[in-house]
Amino acid sequence: MDLEHLRWFQAVADGDTVTDTAAAAFMTQPAMSRALARLEKEVGADLFFRSGRGLKITPAGRVFKPFADEILDRYDGGLRSVAHLMSPDTGTVPIAFLHTLGTWFVPQLLSGFHRKHPRVEFELQQRGEAGLREELLAGSADIIITSESPTEPDVAWQQLLVEPLALAVPPGHRLANRKRVRLSEAAGDSFIVLGRGYGLRQITERLCREAGFNPRIGFEGEEVETLRGLVSAGLGVSLLPDPAAPGARLGDSSLLLPITDVRAERTIGIAWLAKRELPGPSAAFRDYVIAEGARVSK
Repeated sequence: MDLEHLRWFQAVADGDTVTDTAAAAFMTQPAMSRALARLEKEVGADLFFRSGRGLKITPAGRVFKPFADEILDRYDGGLRSVAHLMSPDTGTVPIAFLHTLGTWFVPQLLSGFHRKHPRVEFELQQRGEAGLREELLAGSADIIITSESPTEPDVAWQQLLVEPLALAVPPGHRLANRKRVRLSEAAGDSFIVLGRGYGLRQITERLCREAGFNPRIGFEGEEVETLRGLVSAGLGVSLLPDPAAPGARLGDSSLLLPITDVRAERTIGIAWLAKRELPGPSAAFRDYVIAEGARVSK
């Protein structure tokens, strides 16, 4: 069934003449009459009867019209929803990002973009590295912000910044008064880490191996704030993002100490499906994030 045939039926049923409906559709009157006749054949009943020089709707036409109206209303509503989604100044951006970026980097990006596009909304998901890739490949996230460059060939990746990592130690720790440390000096300590599947956990284990030891895991958590709290409580040490100056307080009583014997850092980047054209607001957000990453990394 052609939706245009339904629109023409709707117009005539609402009182327009066949001649006026044909003119609005840039058709001849006989061509419009043939189109309505084809619709009647498909429906299996006469929808109109001739009254004088015009057409009147039949009982079958009155029964059919609410369904035709609903089909057209839902179709037009779908078109409006898609247009809203694709507009760079409205719509919704579904993104997923690392838990550890939810305390500073992602809120900054959302706030800055929202000032430029106040009518755009966000659907936010926090995941570990494996979960981020799953969300992207499944299509439930247009964009992911992650600390690993995805290996899938259909995923595009752009580095945004390099984030230093530092050793978090509690007050009274034997290293607490140092300005910087070697990671190997913490070989005997209990490490507080994120659970398996999180990029920061993998980086912690790799850096400890590079420093010559396997970390002794004392506690696992799912949020960086949890790790900081456990460090402050004196339950161990942890490798954590270091957005502040060396030795700065974290907002609790633990300290961050720069590391000198291994390259303690992680790369933060943005990824999207290369072969998929992003909706307008998602494309605008991606471009904003890349530009902001270039600014921050200078």
